[in-house]
Amino acid sequence: MIAPSTDQSSQRQVERVRRLCLALPETSERLSHGEPTFFVGKRVFVMFADNHHGDGRVAVWLPAPPGVQSALIEQSPAVYFRPPYVGHKGWVGVVLARIDDGALEYHIQTAWELIAPRRLL
Repeated sequence: MIAPSTDQSSQRQVERVRRLCLALPETSERLSHGEPTFFVGKRVFVMFADNHHGDGRVAVWLPAPPGVQSALIEQSPAVYFRPPYVGHKGWVGVVLARIDDGALEYHIQTAWELIAPRRLL
């Protein structure tokens, strides 16, 4: 198993994700399973994954609307993937080095909207 990356590019990616996630209402960051994880209230809406179990990816895992996961993966398999543990629930993995800030922000915002309590929407 390859150890999680500690290089500068991984740190830049987590800072990028942190900036986008924490800009949303009532969000927080905590470590979960050794990785930065972002919550709205008590529910997870974005998980950072740095070379998870040696998969070679610096990515985020986040929920997607029904049917979107398969469409994204089919359209851009180098960018999107079905993550372990949560992929069967429709979550999608996003390789951070292969997505621009605008698209990443869109996916994070959508994930937040899917998880946030109705009073915040």
